[in-house]
Amino acid sequence: MKFLLSLFFVMFSVSSFSQDAVIAVGDAEQEKDKLVIDSSELSNLSSSQKVLANELLDLIRNNFVFYKHKFNTVLYNKSANSYTTENLTQWKEDGINFFIASSIVPASGGVEAKFKLWNIHDGKMVFTDSVTVNSNDLRSKGHEISDKFYRAMTGKPSIFKSKIVFISDRTTRSRDIEKELYIMDFDGRRVEKLTTFNSIVLSPSISPDNKKLLFSVIEDKQALSSRNKKKLIKNINLKMYDLQTKSMTTVSSKPGLNSGATYSRDPNIIYLTLTAGGNADIYEMNLATSAMRKVTSHYGEDVDPSITADGSMMTFLSNRPGRAHIYTMDPSQTEKDVKRISFVGKFNATPRFSPDGKEIVFASWVDNGFDIYKIGADGQNLVRLTKDFGSNEDPIFSPDGEFIVFTSKRVINSRKAVQEIYIMNREGEVLGQLTQNFGKCFSPMFTNILN
Repeated sequence: MKFLLSLFFVMFSVSSFSQDAVIAVGDAEQEKDKLVIDSSELSNLSSSQKVLANELLDLIRNNFVFYKHKFNTVLYNKSANSYTTENLTQWKEDGINFFIASSIVPASGGVEAKFKLWNIHDGKMVFTDSVTVNSNDLRSKGHEISDKFYRAMTGKPSIFKSKIVFISDRTTRSRDIEKELYIMDFDGRRVEKLTTFNSIVLSPSISPDNKKLLFSVIEDKQALSSRNKKKLIKNINLKMYDLQTKSMTTVSSKPGLNSGATYSRDPNIIYLTLTAGGNADIYEMNLATSAMRKVTSHYGEDVDPSITADGSMMTFLSNRPGRAHIYTMDPSQTEKDVKRISFVGKFNATPRFSPDGKEIVFASWVDNGFDIYKIGADGQNLVRLTKDFGSNEDPIFSPDGEFIVFTSKRVINSRKAVQEIYIMNREGEVLGQLTQNFGKCFSPMFTNILN
């Protein structure tokens, strides 16, 4: 089917171009704040409540390990009753920048944890709060209080309350390939299945308010043969999933490809790729009115748009040079200020803007596999982020711009390969594996941070 080939043309391209001045990034040197999350003062807790209290503190500590490029989180053995009796002089002498102390007491169904956060340099307690936790809401409450600590220390939001939407083929049986949509915490825990199409789901995208989810799915569509007989053909249709009501609607089912959709800042305006006109082009669509406006118009295949938060720039993938490479443009008018910015590798895939719109992260076929790169939105400062780490695809920035999640494929033998989701910081330091034995995983996408 020709329209399916247009979706996957990036997988069959070759390039004679190379991009100069590629920077390989190692661990970036920067000054870190020394953070102590002290052992808690525990009062009259049962054995199960003590377990819950320690699990809460461990969760908070583990959360901050993700930000190890900013914080050196250390254990501290010199304090006694640090929640009741602070020792700012000793903490300052020990080079501590921030100190979190807690007192945990029994509560109905769980425990009540009271917290204090000190800025040792300023000699001030900068945050205090309490939270009641039980075994069912431990993770959500732990992520929430961790985010409050992070905001108090940095003035910025964290990823702790974010989730990751992704695709997995774990329900595939034999040759009947199935790819369904899932959602999990930012750290890979609490995985929930969202769809049951028994088909192939593609290209998820989150609305700015985290309420809606766009994605495409391969479905059967009735058509007429050359002899005017009804037949079933495969069509890639665009769907919308309401994360609150769990309801599903079809957004676009034009003949061919309806895919690669992404939201603009306005949740009623999306950008998507259509092939109904005979060629893969990118369109703007108003969800409220279904009105369409053509954004690209070229004989080459244009797919996979990503839009800056202010809507002033779009990046997309195109085989205009004969192979799949990355372009930018002003999406306010058709074909306005189109510029090719990538010349690295045989072909590229999945360009995605950073939250501030200054950088684009993407995958490039180099050395017989995909690796992750980032580049300035102006086409300058190309940086290679992965090397000798399997074949790496589907990169996407976290909503705070500090991290990149991606998929990495490793061939086990001639019959088996695994593809899991990993997270690294923006400088290319891989922090860990988020999925484990969950089938082949694809297209991770962070939910947005809301104040």
